[in-house]
Amino acid sequence: MSRRVSLPGAEELFRTTTTTLSAVPEVSNPASDHGANASRVASATPTGVERPDKSTAVRVTPRRRVTRGTSAPSGRQKHDEKITVYLSPEELFDLDQARLTLRGDLGLAVDRGRIVREALAVVVADLEAKGESSIIARRLRGL
Repeated sequence: MSRRVSLPGAEELFRTTTTTLSAVPEVSNPASDHGANASRVASATPTGVERPDKSTAVRVTPRRRVTRGTSAPSGRQKHDEKITVYLSPEELFDLDQARLTLRGDLGLAVDRGRIVREALAVVVADLEAKGESSIIARRLRGL
């Protein structure tokens, strides 16, 4: 039996997880451009990708409105989006204490990210249900 750790290969580490959007502006009349400039713009624009018209902003997907039916946390799955949140030592301690309490007292083995996603779902649902009298609105007004 080998004690060697099994690591993912380079293909798994460097795989593409999202589609990229080109920031190259669309040329209205490619025939008016000459030589290398036209070929550079043509090569920078992905083939087979339909470009939005100039009246639309950068966002090409409509903003998703969260409703009670969709406010459930995502749970244990691969997440492609990421944010960084800075916590004080006390807040991090409280988060770890909550994780240990859930594991020790309630038998729920969850990680810190799952706790944060669940808390976010609860806060968003409360905000939608109660509006200005929601717990998050009241707490943020108190700051």
